[in-house]
Amino acid sequence: MDAIGLRAHLGYVLSEAERAVNRGLSAALQAEGVTVEQWRILQALSDGRGHSMGDLAEAALMPHPTLTKAVDRLVDGAVVYRRQDPSDRRRVAVYLSEAGTTLLARLDHAATAHHRAVESRFGTARAEALMRELTDLIETVR
Repeated sequence: MDAIGLRAHLGYVLSEAERAVNRGLSAALQAEGVTVEQWRILQALSDGRGHSMGDLAEAALMPHPTLTKAVDRLVDGAVVYRRQDPSDRRRVAVYLSEAGTTLLARLDHAATAHHRAVESRFGTARAEALMRELTDLIETVR
């Protein structure tokens, strides 16, 4: 099947758009040695509450085994840490460390700059409308 035939399918076009946007975001985050997936993990942890691996997998849009490897790398870099949940000793939660908070502040600048660059090329109003439409699509198909 050629790209034109594939582009008749919403799932394909969404995936292609995601790859195109994330290619630039990946380049923006690369200076800090962080992947887009790791940035998503750090963003999810930025609320200061510990999160289970299941919650992080959902928030970061990652399969559980891939998430585990990414979190292990972040733990090795002292950017996040794991701790047993005091209210449920069977649960392990992941938290953002002080170093992770500092790193995330730098990453936020890079991600925001990337977002603004996409908006300037695509148009702010169009980007905002697209985000609203995609959010509605997500809610509709859930």
